[in-house]
Amino acid sequence: MLKHIAALIITGSIAAVSTIPAHSDSASYVGSEKVIVTVDQAKVFRISRPAATIIIGNPSIVDATIEDDQTLVLTGRSFGVTNLIILDEKGDAVIDQAVVVRGSETNTVRIYRGGNNRETLACSPVCESTVTIGDNQGTFENASQQITQRNNLSQAGAN
Repeated sequence: MLKHIAALIITGSIAAVSTIPAHSDSASYVGSEKVIVTVDQAKVFRISRPAATIIIGNPSIVDATIEDDQTLVLTGRSFGVTNLIILDEKGDAVIDQAVVVRGSETNTVRIYRGGNNRETLACSPVCESTVTIGDNQGTFENASQQITQRNNLSQAGAN
């Protein structure tokens, strides 16, 4: 069975929407409601009616993984709005929803130093620099390089 959706259109055994409370970490949307996902976080999207095709308008904004025949996991990749379409085997739309990927405000502090010069800190409880889309390029690149170097060191130690 297909485990990861990396292309714009994937065929497989998926399904349609079930009712889940709005406050849960799972998503269930009918009609014109939008699916809201936080960047760098996953959201369970439960489906109930079999479908044959999944289409993600822009996979650089949101990614989808097939967990099982009734569950997708949507992961926010970058800020933006795209759409998710699930078609049944006849080609009829089971789901046609807007997907909005937004930033997380939980446990973060944003420091603005004039204009568009922003740095984001993750605070839990100590505040430390984090890589966040929209931050000052120098701050973003510095944190990104440090994360890459640290990951490379830990991978080298595993070999």
